[in-house]
Amino acid sequence: MIDKMIAAYRSQNPAPEAEAHCDGPCGVYDPASARIAAEAVLSMSKKLSALTPPENANAHAWSHYLNHFARYVAIKEDQAHVAKEEVLVLWTDFFKPDHLASHPDLHTLIWETTKLASKCKQNVDVAAAEQFLANIHQIHDIFWAIKGRDVTWYTT
Repeated sequence: MIDKMIAAYRSQNPAPEAEAHCDGPCGVYDPASARIAAEAVLSMSKKLSALTPPENANAHAWSHYLNHFARYVAIKEDQAHVAKEEVLVLWTDFFKPDHLASHPDLHTLIWETTKLASKCKQNVDVAAAEQFLANIHQIHDIFWAIKGRDVTWYTT
């Protein structure tokens, strides 16, 4: 009986549809967090590429090297994942079919960007990290064009 009453009430008073990056109703989106994370990926990739293993058996030198290597890899992995998730949130929650009509390459751009995030996690590849950041720059430009705002792209 009560189930029928609730169903009748809900049919007469449907809940409004909410859209947001966190499945909450705030509606706040910004590709800046993806940019910051991608910048960290690029920075760590450069630092990893510049690391030189010690040439001797000095335990202290090796500890120092391995500690830096492990920290750089951990940061690179974590930030690539953060950037990928931020891009996917924009894709799944912000961008709509009419945005695809005005930006027909958006689907391919998002797909390539998320694949680059994975490549950055799997390898130490400065060129891939640079392209990852460049793709997020394109997403930034599209996002703000859709919002009708001219927001300057900058890196730290």
